[in-house]
Amino acid sequence: MDRVAFTLRRQAPRTGRVRRITAGGLAFLCAASVLTIPLLKPAGLEARGIDAASSANARRSTAQPATQTVSMPTLAPAPAPQGSPALAAIIQSLGQQFAGRVGIAVQSVDRGWTVDYNGGDLFPQQSVSKLWVAMTMFDAIDRGKVSLATPVTIRTEDLTLFHQPVAAMVKGSGYQTTLADLFTRAMTQSDNTANDSVLRTVGGPEAVRAFLARRFVSNVRFGPGERLLQSQTAGIEWTQDMAMGRRFYAVRSQLPLASRQKALDNYVANPIDGAAPLAIVGALAKLKRGQMLSPGSTAMLIGTMQDAHTGPNRIKAGVPAGWRYAHKTGTGQELGARQAGYNDVGIMTAPDGSSYAIAVMIGDTRLPIPKRWELMQSVSRAVAALHQPASTGVVASSYNR
Repeated sequence: MDRVAFTLRRQAPRTGRVRRITAGGLAFLCAASVLTIPLLKPAGLEARGIDAASSANARRSTAQPATQTVSMPTLAPAPAPQGSPALAAIIQSLGQQFAGRVGIAVQSVDRGWTVDYNGGDLFPQQSVSKLWVAMTMFDAIDRGKVSLATPVTIRTEDLTLFHQPVAAMVKGSGYQTTLADLFTRAMTQSDNTANDSVLRTVGGPEAVRAFLARRFVSNVRFGPGERLLQSQTAGIEWTQDMAMGRRFYAVRSQLPLASRQKALDNYVANPIDGAAPLAIVGALAKLKRGQMLSPGSTAMLIGTMQDAHTGPNRIKAGVPAGWRYAHKTGTGQELGARQAGYNDVGIMTAPDGSSYAIAVMIGDTRLPIPKRWELMQSVSRAVAALHQPASTGVVASSYNR
C-alpha cells in the first residue's frame, strides 16, 4: 500500500503548528481520541503566496473558525461467537484419539460459532460433492435456466461406475426421464450416473465452480466428474467400456500393488475433489439460513436430504429422537483395509428449530467400519447433549422444516 500523507490540525490551535502524519498515524489518532479536521483552504491562496495559517489568525475575530471538532469513537471489532468449551474439548479428543486422518467441524446455524478439529485441511469429498451439484441445479432453476421438468435422456455412453442403480433403466435408445428424477436419485441413493447427468445438464464442473465462487464458498474443490475422479484415484486411464459390469474392477486389479498405492497416496495428499470441513459447514449453515438458494429451492433440497437412504449408521445414528438430520454421505475407494474418504455432512435440527451444520470427514484410515460409525455418532450425540434450547436466546433460522 502507498504511504499517503494527511494534513491535520490538533486540538490546540494556538501554536498554528501543522503536523503531517501517514495513513498509519491517522488510524492511531482516530483510535486514540478526538480529531480536529481543518476545512479546505480557499482556492488560490497558495498561488498568491499567502500563508494560510497567518491569514486564518488575522481573521479569527471576524470569521468562522477554520476548524471543526469531529468525534471519532474507537471501533472495536465484534467478538467472534464462542462455542461450548465442552463441545470443543470433545471434538478435539475424538479427533486426536481416532486412528486415521480425520477432520471434524460443527457450526451453530443460529448463533454462528464454530468448533473444529483439522477443520481447515482438505479431505477427499467423494459423493459429498453431489451436494454442490444439487445446489448448482437449484440455482439454475432459480435463474430460469432449467426446471425440474427439464427432460434428460441417459444412454449407454453416459454410464459411470460403482453405485449407479439407474443403469438398469438404460435400454435400447436410452432412459428418458426428468431433472427432478435424477436429482432425487443422486441425493437419496447417491447414484453416480444420475448425478453426472444432472451435472452435464446444468453446465458441467465449471458451472459448479462458478456457483461456489458467487456464493463465496472457498476451500472446496470440485473434481472432473465421477469417471475421471475414480480412474485417476485408482491410477488407470478411463475408457467407456469400464462402465459396463465389473470391467473397472478387472482393469484395476491388474495394476501392480505399488502403482495403486502410489495413486492412492497422491490422491489423499492432494485430493482433486478436496474440501475443508469448515468450508462445508459454513456453506450448509448459509443454505439453512436461506443465503444460497431461493426459499422454495432451499426447502426442497433440505427436505430431499432428510430422505437420504445412505449412511444410516453414520452421523444419523447418533441423532436423538425428535431431531431431524438432512445429509449427504461420501465413500471412497479401498485398498485392502485402507480407505480414502469416508464422510458424512449435514444439518441437525433440534425440536426447538435451532440447527447445527456438521461435517465428519475421514480422509484415510484402516479402522474397521464400526469404529468409524462410533466416531461419527459420538459427534452428533455430543452436539445434542450440549444443545441449549432456543428459549435461552437462540435466534431461529429462516428455514425450519
